[in-house]
Amino acid sequence: MKRRVLLTGLVSMLLAACIFTAPEPTITPAPTAIFIHTSTPAIIPTATLARVTLTVKDTLINCRFGPGTGYALINELSQNVSARVVGRNEALTWWYIRDPGNPNGFCWVSANVTVTQGAVEELPVVRPPVTNVTKASLRAEPDRIVVGCTQFPQTIFLEAEVTTDGPAYVTWRWEASTGATSDNVILVFEEAGEQVINDYYQVGAPNEYWVKLHITAPNEIIEQVNIPVSCTP
Repeated sequence: MKRRVLLTGLVSMLLAACIFTAPEPTITPAPTAIFIHTSTPAIIPTATLARVTLTVKDTLINCRFGPGTGYALINELSQNVSARVVGRNEALTWWYIRDPGNPNGFCWVSANVTVTQGAVEELPVVRPPVTNVTKASLRAEPDRIVVGCTQFPQTIFLEAEVTTDGPAYVTWRWEASTGATSDNVILVFEEAGEQVINDYYQVGAPNEYWVKLHITAPNEIIEQVNIPVSCTP
């Protein structure tokens, strides 16, 4: 699912000076499910690890990065496939299993689509994973400008794509070659997926410009586009 976000009061640059403006972000309080504690799923130690297995009862089920449908899909399991259960969430509604398609991997399946054998109550509780930005890209259109020297200002359109592996608050800002930066903006992901940021950038003189998309949380990623601008008398 793509969501396009159009910001107002954006970037202006006149005669090699650049001022970024961005609206004050309106933040909706996060749902409880996305307040998470560890960077990787961690099993809370117990005295004895229960021996529990499960069997897939539906035709095809999803095995996810975390315990909920808002997390990224890792694998699909067919009907009657069996797996070892090594943990659970507190509500006993999701099982943390060894991924049958990846012997060294783990993923989460819903209890509603599986049948378990063993004492599930004795399984250790596994904390949900910390979600991250897994991919970011940035492009400019046009990516090069050659115009008459009387034809300024010129507008450059920016498009960024940001992907997460689960529910997350993504904090980002623009940075420019002139040293100017925008305010921090928060992009809310209610589930794993991609969102698109559209913006524009005005230049008022020839120069070798660049613009960066700087993601600062939940993890740091920097994407840059270079925009050479020249003119003819």
